[in-house]
Amino acid sequence: MGIKSTSSLWLFLFIFSLEAFIVVNGRPLTKPKPDPADAVSTARWLASQNSWGVLSTISSELGGAPFGNVVSFSDGLPGKGRGVPYFYLTTLDPTARNALKDGRSSLTISEFPIGSCGKKDPENPTCAKLTLTGQLKLVDRKSKEAEFAEQALFTKHPEMKDWPKGHNFQIFNLDIEDIFLIDWFGGPKPITLDQYLDPKMNEFASISLK
Repeated sequence: MGIKSTSSLWLFLFIFSLEAFIVVNGRPLTKPKPDPADAVSTARWLASQNSWGVLSTISSELGGAPFGNVVSFSDGLPGKGRGVPYFYLTTLDPTARNALKDGRSSLTISEFPIGSCGKKDPENPTCAKLTLTGQLKLVDRKSKEAEFAEQALFTKHPEMKDWPKGHNFQIFNLDIEDIFLIDWFGGPKPITLDQYLDPKMNEFASISLK
């Protein structure tokens, strides 16, 4: 094999490795996982890189039992993630009905769907997981927040724009009150709401959608 062929092979391997690093599960991953010691960055990274999670509400139809539902969400436009999850929900689904009667809710997301846990079990402490607990609230349709949220949701989940208008989908947000993060051995990492919502974290957590 000549020098030119060898160089081409190394270039191919480099590009392949780079693409494997950036694209995970068919989605661009522009920010590598933060150091486990940086809990706040890890939490914001999880919220930004994920597109779905399990949203749990207090069931009004099951006697107050917890009801978990897989939902899509977005925390902002590419480069402008705020850490606050927004949802596009319909009252034809129990989650929205529950929230309108009792707002107490929690959103759980995992590093596993991102694809960066490798062969680790999702319950392995080094495969990070985040639970945001608070109040699931309806966003005023006429507010600037609703405009921001709609753009954030439709950018990350384009098919939402075509969901049936007759189903009366509405935008909700999670007013966060507590943050639970496991990203390494030793138990949950203490994170305050002010630390998590610090605007300085927005640029770090942002993603680029193609």
